[in-house]
Amino acid sequence: MGFKSGFVAVIGKPNVGKSSLVNCLVGEKVSITSPKAQTTRNRIFGIKNALDYQIVFVDTPGVQHTKTKLGEYMSAVTEKSTADVDAIVIVLDALRIGQEDYKIIEKFANVNCPIFIVVNKIELTNYEKMYPILAKLNEYKFIKKFITTSAYRRINIDELENDLVECLPEGEPFYPTDQYTDKSVRFMCQEIIREKALLYLQEEIPHGLAIEIRGFDESGDVIKIDADIVTENARHKSIIIGANGAMLKQIGISARKDIEKLTGQKVMLDLFVKVKKDWKDDSSVLSDLGFSKKDI
Repeated sequence: MGFKSGFVAVIGKPNVGKSSLVNCLVGEKVSITSPKAQTTRNRIFGIKNALDYQIVFVDTPGVQHTKTKLGEYMSAVTEKSTADVDAIVIVLDALRIGQEDYKIIEKFANVNCPIFIVVNKIELTNYEKMYPILAKLNEYKFIKKFITTSAYRRINIDELENDLVECLPEGEPFYPTDQYTDKSVRFMCQEIIREKALLYLQEEIPHGLAIEIRGFDESGDVIKIDADIVTENARHKSIIIGANGAMLKQIGISARKDIEKLTGQKVMLDLFVKVKKDWKDDSSVLSDLGFSKKDI
């Protein structure tokens, strides 16, 4: 048996654990995680390398129903990500499986690649509660396999990976075997800042935040990063900054620590807050922030 390689799209509703599952499978932090919707906005490749195979996991935004131009972009990313892949993994949250999940599953009834359903977060429930749902899922005869997993506790992760490897064609790796994502360090730093902003502003700010890197200099011993936290209104700006700048400082300190872990270098991070009204519906701003459909 020769070397195998291929692409696996990971899709599902927002906050079902897609990014956590990809991070667990890859063994590295590829995508940021948050309990908020729209955490993943871009198509992010997480690359799992082994001696005889390479799986490129395509982490996608949650299936969108928002009417903004950002929502349209994210829907286009998800649609593009499921084309020409070797397998599709539909992730469900064990605690909240309903009609929307079934509609997502049924959309893939006639695709030409294997479909796996992964019921994630099973550490939070039990088989007795899950049985009626699993019985319902078993009615979808086009599904190759159902797997219950816990990305948090690594339950059945190896089984899922082995099943996916069986679906891959033989071929050379698509990426260098020491690479675990297709994204640049600059992009990863941008996402780390957004993750920390979402973490510390969970209760105060909706998901209408974006990060814009204005300066990124890694030519010296210290990486210098200037970044804006972009929000939609002035009221949110004052919340992000906090009393005497305390909230912005907390976000910056936490982000800097993770960026230093990522890069292995000292980091000087300067954060600012910028208001761009209705940025999620402004094509020009979206393009500047990296959300342009032509780049999908």
